[in-house]
Amino acid sequence: MSRSRQPPLVTGISPNEGIPWTKVTIRGENLGTGPTDLIGLTICGHNCLLTAEWMSASKIVCRVGQAKNDKGDIIVTTKTGGKGTSTVSFKLLKPEKIGILDQSAVWVDEMNYYDMRTDRNKGIPPLSLRPANPLGIEIEKSKFPQKELEMLFHGMSADFTSENFSAAWYLIENHSTTSFEQLKTAVTTLKRQANKKSEGSLAYVKGGLSTFFEAQDALSAIHQKLEADGTEKVEGSMTQKLENVLNRASNTADTLFQEVLGRKDKADSTRNALNVLQRFKFLFNLPLNIERNIQKGDYDVVINDYEKAKSLFGKTEVQVFKKYYAEVETRIEALRELLLDKLLETPSTLHDQKRYIRYLSDLHASGDPAWQCIGAQHKWIIQLMHNCKEGYVKDLKGNPGLHSPMLDLDNDIRPSVLGHLSQTASLKRGSSFQSGRDDTWRYKTPYRVAFVEKLTKLVLSQLPNFWKLWISYVNGSLFSETAEKSGQIERSKNVRQRQNDFKKMIQEVMHSLVKLIRGALLPLSIREGEMRQYGGWEVKSELSGQWLAHVIQTIRLTYESLTALEIPNDMLQTIQDLILDLRVRCVMVTLQHTAEEIKRLAEKEDWIVDNEGLTSLPCQFEQCIVHSLQSLKGVLECKPGEASVFQQPKTQEEVCQLSINIMQVFIYCLEQLSTKPDADIDTTHLSVDISSPDLFGSIHEDFSLTSEQRLLIVLSNCCHLERRTFLNIAEHFEKHNFQGIEKITQVSMASLKELDQRLFENYIELKADPIVGSLEPGIYAGYFDWKDCLPPTGVRNYLKEALVNIIAVHAEVFTISKELVPRVLSKVVEAVSEELSRLMQCVSSFSKNGALQARLEICALRDTVAIYLTPESKSSFKQALEALPQITSGADKKLLEELLNKFKSSMHLQLTCFQAASSTMMKT
Repeated sequence: MSRSRQPPLVTGISPNEGIPWTKVTIRGENLGTGPTDLIGLTICGHNCLLTAEWMSASKIVCRVGQAKNDKGDIIVTTKTGGKGTSTVSFKLLKPEKIGILDQSAVWVDEMNYYDMRTDRNKGIPPLSLRPANPLGIEIEKSKFPQKELEMLFHGMSADFTSENFSAAWYLIENHSTTSFEQLKTAVTTLKRQANKKSEGSLAYVKGGLSTFFEAQDALSAIHQKLEADGTEKVEGSMTQKLENVLNRASNTADTLFQEVLGRKDKADSTRNALNVLQRFKFLFNLPLNIERNIQKGDYDVVINDYEKAKSLFGKTEVQVFKKYYAEVETRIEALRELLLDKLLETPSTLHDQKRYIRYLSDLHASGDPAWQCIGAQHKWIIQLMHNCKEGYVKDLKGNPGLHSPMLDLDNDIRPSVLGHLSQTASLKRGSSFQSGRDDTWRYKTPYRVAFVEKLTKLVLSQLPNFWKLWISYVNGSLFSETAEKSGQIERSKNVRQRQNDFKKMIQEVMHSLVKLIRGALLPLSIREGEMRQYGGWEVKSELSGQWLAHVIQTIRLTYESLTALEIPNDMLQTIQDLILDLRVRCVMVTLQHTAEEIKRLAEKEDWIVDNEGLTSLPCQFEQCIVHSLQSLKGVLECKPGEASVFQQPKTQEEVCQLSINIMQVFIYCLEQLSTKPDADIDTTHLSVDISSPDLFGSIHEDFSLTSEQRLLIVLSNCCHLERRTFLNIAEHFEKHNFQGIEKITQVSMASLKELDQRLFENYIELKADPIVGSLEPGIYAGYFDWKDCLPPTGVRNYLKEALVNIIAVHAEVFTISKELVPRVLSKVVEAVSEELSRLMQCVSSFSKNGALQARLEICALRDTVAIYLTPESKSSFKQALEALPQITSGADKKLLEELLNKFKSSMHLQLTCFQAASSTMMKT
């Protein structure tokens, strides 16, 4: 047998000694979970289970039986704990025999002597059967132990009225110190008593023999006289004359006293009737008293009077008493119906329900009123829940645009789960970010949320009393002590039969609670056939994540309160399933709302650039996600008994996809901002952070953004997102136990890099194409010919113009983000060098002066942008130089060097921007 509890342990018994049938109270630990759990109780080896009354797990009351051992342990055996032990013992005392004529301070049970004292077949006085001292000498009780005497005279008794009487035992017990002479005197006394008994009535007759003779002579003389008178014929015999005289006397007396005797008989009848009325006025007045007490509500008095009348007149054969007792029964039956109606009336307190059940139990009402009350209470709770839903649905249809009144959180016994969203530290320009979540939402409670609040309050206010009523029904405390003892076995059978029925009731309440909440918040999770019963809200808009989180906390508190009632977990599993579904839905809705909120971030772009080339947009994006995750902290946290939100692969996939969607929505916002027409941009509030000394050029008050500058700002934000923001967001996802973070990061990074590359190529195309397109016209301006040209005197203007244009690009990029300068200028230089190489390779032949001029310009450009050269641009410059004839004359080389130095010296100021870069700027 599997045991779920510790073995019983008896630690005390009161009293700890006594005679058989003494009532004792046993105290200890683990003495059973109920009357049915107690299966064994022995005291000194005697089974006392029949008299045992289980009070609690620490108290049992019983009576000690006729045990063989005079001292022993108290052993309790239960179903759940098995056979127990005892740290105390009980001492069984032998009852002292008291004679009929002995003085005693207590009442002596004389049931063992009734058969002898009422034996009419024996013509001897009953008191002679039990003389106090049959030997007639002084009794001196011995000090021999009773147990040793019982062992010495096994199966015998010291009681001289017993069939197994032992004279030796009697003498040892009562005359152990009596002398032999006294014993001989006692023998003489016994003989004399025996002789008296044998003589009996004979001795009585001998003493009065003369009297008997005289009586005999008188009877004979009377007989002879009567016979002589009978022979005489004068007026008959003497007896006949006597009869006639007596008859005349009787008739005369009747004539004289008939009226007086009649009045006397009538007075006697009246007196007897009054005596009967006075003696039995309790019964005759009982019907009226019952009505009065019922009107006053004194049901206890009615029940006591009824029990008394039932015990006195329940089985009477007197017609008058039968008639009045029938009236009493009629009124009691009406009282039963009245109490049953009050019991089934709702609403009603648990105290009143218990009171009415006890009254009906004492009145021996038919059926099972307690179970009827449980059934009525169950139906009422179900009806209340549906009425609550219908009321809110009706109000919602009548006022579709209104919210319910503000939650009275002060009077709510449960703590509010609505707290301010914690504000994270401002990230750079985070102070400019104003969250779309204001606190006004908490004062506008939606109807569905108010309905869930009201519904859970209703269940928590009614279900505890309903559960306690069932527990009282199970342990029998609903009934009075008398009814409990008389109906304990019958109720045990009922409880076993009702357990499954009550379990179905609790499950129906739980299912109704869950389905009503699902119909309001998760209508798609209930069957279409149940939509009419549990749904009907007809609300198009879905609750926000904050309200769903509030509802989840409310249902969690409801679950904790129901668990505290010790309701089995299997009955509450549907609530756990509902909480999990609501948690999943809350995560989905919050992520969807976050995506919508991020989509509107483009409208909040202020284009204010800090000294790192960033606007507040990345910071706003990160803060928005952080706030959303913080609002989900309580939802994602697993309470005792709850499963993880991400335990289902389908949920993991959906959450991962929504997280990716959030990232891609923001990337789309960046793309939209980069391609936004100039007319759509409000530049009245635009400015740049001039606190950095590294800014190139001066900032004018009429500063406005061009499409190229917006591209640069978006590119700068993309770089920051790739390096920091996306990684920070991944950490936040991981901190909140999101699944598939690696996939979210990979997909988001790929989309971001794709946008970055596309925007970068657009910017390079906007900036490099004009410079590249101006090279060929500039080279051949004024009908310049490589075959026929003057000796070089310096770098021509087209190259200086190209360098100035590159410097302008540098200035524009540097103004936005210093980190983008190497990347942008490298690509511009690549395009220029590639075009220059193509132009050189297209020339069929060079004159000496033409070759020297071309080499001067190519070397001037290469040396100027040396820090932005890439392998591709270096290869292009190399190909351009290889297309030129080689310089062999030392004078030409010297001239080339002088002209290069002259160029660098004359444009020193303009070329300064190409000399301030460090190795860290060489990024592609």
